Amino acid sequence: MTTIIVALIVGCIVGPLARLILPGDQNISVPMTILLGAVGSLVGSWVGANFLGTSGAQFSFWGLILGTVFAIVAVMAYIAVTRRKAVR
Repeated sequence: MTTIIVALIVGCIVGPLARLILPGDQNISVPMTILLGAVGSLVGSWVGANFLGTSGAQFSFWGLILGTVFAIVAVMAYIAVTRRKAVR
């Protein structure tokens, strides 16, 4: 349970960080940015715990890096899905 809480708190940081790293203008609301950051952080903590042996219950450098990478992927996927839907 602590892993989820930490991942959600870190998600509030990595969501906006992911949007800053991506080039161009993303038309994403603040709540969606935080949600995508939380998803990226949860996936990053899962990958870190299962493949790198890090603990998600505490803050770690690798958790922040993995969370940011997966948040970038989540933002890119969200942009791809919403642009496709807007074109139709």
